[in-house]
Amino acid sequence: MRYAVITLACLILGFFLYPAVGQAKPGVSANNAVLIEQSSGRVLFERQAHEEQPIASITKIMTAIIAIESGKLEETVTVSNRAVNATGSSIYLEEGEQMPLKDLVYGLLLRSGNDAAVAISEHVGGSKEGFVHLMNQKAQWLGMTNTSFENPHGLDADHHFSTAYDMATLMRYAMDNETFRQVTKTKNYKSENRAYAWKNKHKLLTGMYEYTNGGKTGFTRIAGRTLVSSAQKGDMELIAVTLNGPDDWQDHIGMFEWGFDNYDMTTIDQEGENRYQMAKSGNQVTGYLHHDITLPLQKNEQKQLERQSFILREHPETVEDVIGKTIYFVDAVPITETPIYSERREGDFLKNIISVYQRFTGFDPNG
Repeated sequence: MRYAVITLACLILGFFLYPAVGQAKPGVSANNAVLIEQSSGRVLFERQAHEEQPIASITKIMTAIIAIESGKLEETVTVSNRAVNATGSSIYLEEGEQMPLKDLVYGLLLRSGNDAAVAISEHVGGSKEGFVHLMNQKAQWLGMTNTSFENPHGLDADHHFSTAYDMATLMRYAMDNETFRQVTKTKNYKSENRAYAWKNKHKLLTGMYEYTNGGKTGFTRIAGRTLVSSAQKGDMELIAVTLNGPDDWQDHIGMFEWGFDNYDMTTIDQEGENRYQMAKSGNQVTGYLHHDITLPLQKNEQKQLERQSFILREHPETVEDVIGKTIYFVDAVPITETPIYSERREGDFLKNIISVYQRFTGFDPNG
């Protein structure tokens, strides 16, 4: 058991860090770039994707998702003097102005308002500094290990940085939120506080690339041009990130086209019951996958695909416990993993209640 756990931990460290191998790569102008597939997180292309760099306004993806998850979108925000005096891009808020938090999030993502970022941070986090703490907590929870936030808008600061890979991880998470997905794909939005509509600054979304369904732009003198984009074609959704990319629009179009042309979404395991063998005892264990496992694969990779399952708990304590994992490899490189769940057996409900009660109280009915 110890050997299996250690082996599994070592393999998991490599997940998503390795790009697909064996194909010509797209050319990009950016110093740092990554292309991943949304559902699996598989890295299809990368260039110095784990190098820490300033990121400018793509920071606001984190600001937006925290605001959305706060459950306060229908609340009214009173704009402070500090928010009004935020430098850089703006939606031209006025001190004392009252605006729904939802509208501020639209102004944040579509027009990149730094004033909106500060107003959001003060309302959701209690203060700008309190909100930044939430941002860093969220980054840690998401596994963004090379990321540090110092403000909610992305203006240059000594301890404000991330990587192309970490920002792709963030965008992948955010796109699983339907409200975020709706906001980021919006081309124009009119707040009741304004006589005019805000137009999204993301040119791929507003006409340059028909498959684009979201993203965020960024620029500062130190960071250069930064860009996050999402695009969907058929059943495949890709996320591209570039940092310091002078020709970032074309970088993203090129990466997307390369990804869509070279990969197909392939179902390699189906939802439902499977049988697994314990390595030491040789016992057969029933486990369940909760969804189909579908990966972006090249045609030649389908022959190179291997899977290895690790059953770590033969006798689960509760119904639907995770009892192990299956790791999927292409050409011996781990590309994704999925949990294996225990069988949902008749009569387990009472056993589950007793098990939970024992763990919380220490009471043993047999002792």
